[in-house]
Amino acid sequence: MTLARAVELARAADGRAYPKPTVGAVLVANGEVVAEGATEPRGRHAERVVLDEAGERARGATLYVTLEPCNHHGTTPPCVDAILAAGVERVVYGAHDPNPEAAGGAERLRRAGVDVEYVESFDARAVNEAWRTWVAKRRPFVIYKAAATLDGRTAVPGERWVSGEASRRLVHELRARVDAVAVGGGTARADRPRLDARDVATPRGQPRRLVFSKRPLPAGLDLELRSGPLAEELAALAADGVQSLLLEGGPTLAAAFLEADLVDKLLVFVAPTIAGAGAGLVAAIPSARTLTRLRARAVGEDVLLEAYVHEP
Repeated sequence: MTLARAVELARAADGRAYPKPTVGAVLVANGEVVAEGATEPRGRHAERVVLDEAGERARGATLYVTLEPCNHHGTTPPCVDAILAAGVERVVYGAHDPNPEAAGGAERLRRAGVDVEYVESFDARAVNEAWRTWVAKRRPFVIYKAAATLDGRTAVPGERWVSGEASRRLVHELRARVDAVAVGGGTARADRPRLDARDVATPRGQPRRLVFSKRPLPAGLDLELRSGPLAEELAALAADGVQSLLLEGGPTLAAAFLEADLVDKLLVFVAPTIAGAGAGLVAAIPSARTLTRLRARAVGEDVLLEAYVHEP
C-alpha cells in the first residue's frame, strides 16, 4: 500500500518536473509515515525531498519510491548518495530506470548493504510512460485517438461531431499534456484543423502541430509538414525533445503507424450512435494487434476505451 501511495503522489504531481520524470516517494520509520513527496518543478528528486523532510528519522527507515533511485550526476547528485548518507535501511521501488546513464542505483545500494526490493508496478511505469518510451526507444510515445460510433464508424452523416462535448473537452486537455499533435495529409486538407488546445490550461504552452504527408500542404494551413519515413520522422522529433505525440488522423494514418509498429496506446471515444455507413477506425493492416490493459470509463454520454499496444 505504501508503494501505491508513492504512485498517487507521482500522479498528483504529473508533469510538474517535465521534461524530467515525475517520481513519488514515501519514507516509513517504525511503522509510521515520516515523510512523503514528489519530484519538484526544478528537478529536485523525490528521494531528496523526503529525506530532507525526515532528517534523522530517515536512519533505519524504509523508502518506497516509484522509480529506481538514480546513480548519476544530472541536475542533482545521485540519489543513491543521499540514501546511503541518510542511513536508510530498506528501499522498495516499482519501476526500473530505463536511462542507462542513471540506472544501477538498486545494485549499488545492495552492494552497500541496503535491503533493496523491486516490486513490479505497471502504475509506477505508466506515470512516466512518455518519458520511458522516449528514453528507451529514442522516439515519442505515440497515442492514437479517435472517436467512433457503436458500429465503428468515424463519421456520422449530417453531423459535425461523433463524440459529445465532454469528450471533445478531454481531447483539448490531452493536447495540452502532449508535446505534439498530428494528423495525416487527407485530414489536414479536408478539415484544415487547428490542433491546438483551447479553453484549457496549457502549462507547457501549445503542442507542436504536425501533418504526416508526402504531398505539399495547401497555402494558409499553419501546420508543420513531416514528409519522411515515419520512423525517421519520429526519431528526429525525439532528438528535438518531443516525448509524446497524439495522433488525431483518420484510418489511413492510423494504419500506417500501426503497420510500422509505432503506436503505443489507443484512446477511442465510443458514442451512443449507429452511423450505418462510413470509414472505420483503421484501414487494412497486414496482421492483427493484440492490446493489453483495456479499460473503459464514461465521459459524458460517451465511453472512453483505453488500451496499450506497447506497455511502458
